[in-house]
Order: sequence, then C-alpha cells, then structure tokens
Amino acid sequence: MAQRKAARNAGLVTGFYHFARPGPAAAQVNYFLSKIDLVDGDILILDWEDARVSNTWKDPWLKQVQQHTPGHKTILYCNRDSWLNRDTTSFAADGLWIAQYNNRPGRPDIQCPWLFHQYTDQPLDTSIGDFHGGAALRTWSRHIAVPA
Repeated sequence: MAQRKAARNAGLVTGFYHFARPGPAAAQVNYFLSKIDLVDGDILILDWEDARVSNTWKDPWLKQVQQHTPGHKTILYCNRDSWLNRDTTSFAADGLWIAQYNNRPGRPDIQCPWLFHQYTDQPLDTSIGDFHGGAALRTWSRHIAVPA
C-alpha cells in the first residue's frame, strides 16, 4: 500500500499483475481479485506466457476480470510469439502490452494496435507506452490522485 501511494503521489499509474497458470480461469480470477485492493485508476494485467495456458483460457479470464471490475482497465501482456502463433482471437481486453526485445522502442513487429511495448530486458525490463505523455496515460486509466 505504501509503495502504491508513493507511486501515485509521484503521478504514476499503478496496477496489479496476474501470471496465468493452468487450471480453472474462474478460480484464478476469484483468487486474484480477492488479493488486491483496487483504487481508482489501477490497471489489471494478465501475463499470458505459460504455453500450457490456451487462448480459450485467456479470453474468459480477461472478460471475467472486466466484468467484476467496472471502471478499471484490463490488459493482456504477452510476447510476440504468443500473440502471433498462439492467439486465435486477437482479444486483449482494453489493450495489449507486447514483449519483443528488439531494442526499437515503440516499434514491435506486429500489425495490431498495442498500448505498451517491452523492448528490452537489459539491464532491466523496459517498456514504452503509446501515449502522448503521462497525462494521457493517467486519463486513459482514469487515474485519480490519492490524497496525501
């Protein structure tokens, strides 16, 4: 909570991240939502990397989270290979966060709209958003400042 408050007070958008694992999607949605404390503007992210988790699992998870958290953006994080070769619906809920380590910020090699591009992991994971500055990202996420 203190980290989120500090981040929000610094003007950053915050959120929660769920790494998809095999097993019932609904059970994972319920567990995920029971462990988080949402505030206005938080983003919810599904990390879809495990090859054992199918596209038919991904879509219901995203839709259920959207249904249970109106007013919050829900996005899909996955690598380029999963998006191009495992995805069959092009459903990313409210946006796609694509990981492709090509060291070309904002130029992932995909033909669909994306919101974030993770373009390197050296020296640490680094992403760029397709927004015209922090204010646009805060507006998109419906960010409301947390009082001090």
